[in-house]
Amino acid sequence: MKKLTYLIIAMGFFATATYGQVVNSNHGKRFEQLERMLRDPSVYRTASGAPGPKYWQQKADYKISATLDDENQRLTGSETITYYNNSPDPLEYLWLALDENVRQPDNDSYKFDPSSIRPRMSYGQIDALDGHDNDWGFHITKVADAKGQPMTYIINQTMMRIDLAKTLKPGEKISFNIDWWYNTTNRSESGARGGHEYFPEDGNYIYTITGWFPRMAVYSDFQGWNNKQFTGRGEFALTFGDYDVEMTVPADHIVGSTGSLQNAKEVLTSEQQQRWAQAQKEFVEPVKIVTLEEAKENEKEGTTATKTWNFKAENVRDFAWTSSRKFVWDAMAADIEGREDHPMAMSYYAKEAYGIYERYSTKAVAHTLKTYSKYTIPYPYPVAISVEASNGMEYPMICFNYGRTLPDGTYSEATKYGAIGVIIHEVGHNFFPMIVNSDERQWTWMDEGLNTFVQYLTEQEFDNNYPHRRGPAAKIAPYMALPKDQLEPIMTNSENIIGFGNNAYAKAATGLNILRETIMGRELFDFAFKQYAKRWAFKHPTPDDLFRTLEDASAVDLDWFIRGWYFTIDNVDISIDNVKWFKLDTKNPDVEYPIAEAAFKEANTDVADKRNREEGLEFYVEEDQRLQDFYYSYNQFEVTDEARTAYQRFTATLSDEEKALLGDDKNFYEIEFSNVGGLVMPIIIEWTYIDGSTEVETIPAYIWRKNEDKVTKAFMKDKEVAQIRIDPYRETADTDEANNYWPRNNQPTRFELYKSRGGGARGQSFGANPMQKANGGN
Repeated sequence: MKKLTYLIIAMGFFATATYGQVVNSNHGKRFEQLERMLRDPSVYRTASGAPGPKYWQQKADYKISATLDDENQRLTGSETITYYNNSPDPLEYLWLALDENVRQPDNDSYKFDPSSIRPRMSYGQIDALDGHDNDWGFHITKVADAKGQPMTYIINQTMMRIDLAKTLKPGEKISFNIDWWYNTTNRSESGARGGHEYFPEDGNYIYTITGWFPRMAVYSDFQGWNNKQFTGRGEFALTFGDYDVEMTVPADHIVGSTGSLQNAKEVLTSEQQQRWAQAQKEFVEPVKIVTLEEAKENEKEGTTATKTWNFKAENVRDFAWTSSRKFVWDAMAADIEGREDHPMAMSYYAKEAYGIYERYSTKAVAHTLKTYSKYTIPYPYPVAISVEASNGMEYPMICFNYGRTLPDGTYSEATKYGAIGVIIHEVGHNFFPMIVNSDERQWTWMDEGLNTFVQYLTEQEFDNNYPHRRGPAAKIAPYMALPKDQLEPIMTNSENIIGFGNNAYAKAATGLNILRETIMGRELFDFAFKQYAKRWAFKHPTPDDLFRTLEDASAVDLDWFIRGWYFTIDNVDISIDNVKWFKLDTKNPDVEYPIAEAAFKEANTDVADKRNREEGLEFYVEEDQRLQDFYYSYNQFEVTDEARTAYQRFTATLSDEEKALLGDDKNFYEIEFSNVGGLVMPIIIEWTYIDGSTEVETIPAYIWRKNEDKVTKAFMKDKEVAQIRIDPYRETADTDEANNYWPRNNQPTRFELYKSRGGGARGQSFGANPMQKANGGN
């Protein structure tokens, strides 16, 4: 930083313009527009990202009756589907999803992933090599039209095609009936999203009933039938409709469900009804409709009697429910801006999760509804439910979450925050994709990434010290720095992603956070993101619709960022390669000559001079005196009257602005940057001056347009600079921060003193390592 070069003023004025190269072999395509990579606009989807004037989507209404056999863990059901063809296309057949069939013994999903023999394997790992012979999956017992006549159908693993006797024309509807049953699976054994969990201590079950009925697949303008097989990875693409569902369960079970309870007087005690009425007026503390003491007592009983619960839901894309005699149930109202009727935030949980869920769950649900409503649209449904079921999965108005205490009721901070984070995330899925209904089977990131982004905002507002796992840019940098064969673009089909969590959740969410904080700014981003949610609520958006809306509502060209962040595996790594320091040549001989003389002496001093002078050698002193006598007779750095007169003539030609510039003693810096990672990004510079003050300025990403590999930029500063750092707030996901400094700012890496025990192969380290367990284990 101390190397100084003087600038010579030319034509009486100094200009700091930086010019791009005329010919640049490094000019790629990172700033080319995206149009050729996106679907063409149409009357269904406009170039602005909004639904077109002829946008359409199908509808499917369901009337379902189901019976839960608690003795055999079997679910039996009968449904009537009314399907509306709102498309311009005649349909000769219909496709339905049978997601439970992914657990059938012969399903291809068991064969997709590679496997190997390891030196040590458990019985379960060995047994898995032979598959399973459990009777899992749907048993379809009837498919008939509204008149009871059998319909022709074929089942292809997780998809069922019903062939229509008469073409379903545009604008027509059809009703048909399906009867079915299946054995619910033990979730810990099958790995399924829904099923049951057995509690041997009290002999009871918690049922999470999901993907439990044949459901209509999506037929859309951009894809036709979405009949991609369900393999357990890419989730669901479903059609909106209205539901009327009856569940017959043991009489001592408590049921939580998508929709609104229609027959509370028949299934709840008078005391529970009073508590429910009280909960609808409570906005601060949840009201327990079923208490812990009641749930514990309920666990002991068991009965062969049954009750039928009836729930209805309008304009939802799916339906799920839970049932158990173990449940504590609490609820409170959530004050959502813009709504006079207040949705109910509720939680269902067993005694095993009481310590966390009683304190945090329902409040986290209410907070999530409020925060997501602020950033998207007001939550439109009547309820939002969190169920503790030792896993995380989402459905309209209900989700299943993690978060149990230790047997003594205590829990760690990690478990607490883990539970709160999962609750926020899964409740947040009500907005993405339950309302803004993207295709999870094709683009996992469109629901998981968008939801994780708003989850991050929600966690910040829940606790400003929340230990975020995903969202801040720096947290995704290690993933983006991985070898290229371990990466794939975010725009990758759900089934093909290697680093599923990092890619579809974290990187996609971080991209939105960078847009909000760094590229667009909060005001522009928040408006555009909210516009996307408003445009596509209760519709079927694609990535193109999101990208186009963000640009349309902000007037910010985002093609370069979307191309790099979502379509490539480039990483961010911007390096400061060199810095040159300049001072302006004032032409004033009284200022410049002494500087030039000092520079001359320094340039003509070598190591021999230095040591001779230090040792005081006689001949050196004599020679030095001779040289001094010579310089006194002729000193090239002497300030003469002639030089001063020339300076006066020069300054007389300058304007007041140019004279001021000469007298300001400015510092000029020329910085050379290189784009090591390939992903272009704004250059955010922090200047630290010798007086300790700092300044941050941002150079837009467009600096890379003419040369995507290397750029040089000049700056003029009032103060002398002590250090330069780029990306000081770690907001661009830079993968190598060591090259962000000038001069380089090396930080030590710590290592341990290691001593072998008695000359053996094992060793011992000294001192505390916070990453080890408290007992010193590994």
